[in-house]
Amino acid sequence: MIFVTVGMHYQGFERLIKKMDEIAEKIEEKVIMQIGCTKYQPENAEFFDFVDADEKILDLFKQARVIVSHAGAGTLLVALSFGKPIIVVPRLKKFGEHVDDQQLELADVLSEAGKVIAVYDVEKLEEAFKNVDKLAFVNVEKDKKLISFLKECLRRMEK
Repeated sequence: MIFVTVGMHYQGFERLIKKMDEIAEKIEEKVIMQIGCTKYQPENAEFFDFVDADEKILDLFKQARVIVSHAGAGTLLVALSFGKPIIVVPRLKKFGEHVDDQQLELADVLSEAGKVIAVYDVEKLEEAFKNVDKLAFVNVEKDKKLISFLKECLRRMEK
């Protein structure tokens, strides 16, 4: 199963959800999407906006073979803890997906470290699935440098 999550942000992420819906139509694997405030509703995948219970999201992270996510620090910290391949599509200001391009930095750092596959052009998203097995999984609890970086990203967002 492929789990797609856009987090809790108040702006939609049509670009990611539409592309994953196109991909879901072509593959045999089940796709479940958490679409948040995205207006587009997938036709080829199961989806929901938000959930009341954190356990449901955690269960989807656990069940997923691959996680496709925005580059939110909180979401990525949780996703990395499950040791699953993660494809990250940062939300971009120019598409009205975020107020700034802060997600680019996190995507860059994690991609350079080989912990995620960063996709900046959704037209290349399908291709990213071919490389998920090459990721170096991280035990987040033991990677203190990564934890510090993610926590600093979260602190900056709270300001």
